[in-house]
Amino acid sequence: MILSIIIYALLSFILFFLCSKISYKLNLVDLPDNRKIHYYATAFTGGIGVSTSLIIANLLFEISNENLSLIISMAFLMSIIGLIDDKFHLNVGNKLILQLFPILYLCVFENLALRQLGDYNYFILDVGSFSIPLTILCSLFLINAFNYFDGLDGTLSLTSISVLGILYFLISDQEFQSFLLVLLIPICIFLFFNFSFLKLPKMFLGDSGSLLLGFIISFFLIYLANRELIHPILLAWTIVIYVYEFLSINIIRLRNNQNPFKAGQDHLHHIIFHKTKSILFTNFFITTLNLILFLIGYLSFLIMSSLASLVLFITFFIIFLLLRNRYAK
Repeated sequence: MILSIIIYALLSFILFFLCSKISYKLNLVDLPDNRKIHYYATAFTGGIGVSTSLIIANLLFEISNENLSLIISMAFLMSIIGLIDDKFHLNVGNKLILQLFPILYLCVFENLALRQLGDYNYFILDVGSFSIPLTILCSLFLINAFNYFDGLDGTLSLTSISVLGILYFLISDQEFQSFLLVLLIPICIFLFFNFSFLKLPKMFLGDSGSLLLGFIISFFLIYLANRELIHPILLAWTIVIYVYEFLSINIIRLRNNQNPFKAGQDHLHHIIFHKTKSILFTNFFITTLNLILFLIGYLSFLIMSSLASLVLFITFFIIFLLLRNRYAK
């Protein structure tokens, strides 16, 4: 197992290196403009490197769980959709329509649709016939929430690592822990390229990476909820920063009569970075905030109840929204 992991890590590193070189040759680069903070053309194929690494892992580790293997396979398709968007700048409608194909395949043909939202002592949130529409809505929500976080070096990667780390802590099953390890390795290796450590070619995740990570984590959470391995409210706490930020920024934009789909610099990472001028502090703050909020939710679940944890989740969102609205001004 250790030898396989070492081989996997080396192959992932080589893949990222090749992706970066090919990207600059084929002009698959993100050009700087007045909205972006980088100063030169940068390869946006980090997500393709991650998705290709996961396909190799699927073969190398012979993932026996058919659902997990399918999630990885469909995630590769999602990363291609992201690459097309990065290259041709699709409008919102076309982008969402393309995202629907892998989502619908898993929901309809592989029965990976969300069936329940948990038992809360006094009631059970059973979605019933709304299973597929709710799954489509939730997965689109989370996939694009991940996309919102991809605007600063390391932010999406580090928050994704925090989510996967929390899930590793929550799950005791060795098969699922191995799956999480398979996801973590290429993301960690990508960071070396994202920050150009040791003068490595710089890369961004791009939409191919943000859509990929959002898709994988969305359906892995759905899978865990359906198997009743982790209570849904705890799963919600693992991605709390994504949920809070995506909802709050769109509420604020709508309240201010702004287009919620228009790219801007009003995201949480932009606000913190413009105030501190530090990428390191921005990433540390956001990642730590996700971990702290999860810890609060986890303790409320253990000490009080699932219902108390749900109420706290909603209460904290209201507080977060009020603070975001204040600093957005």
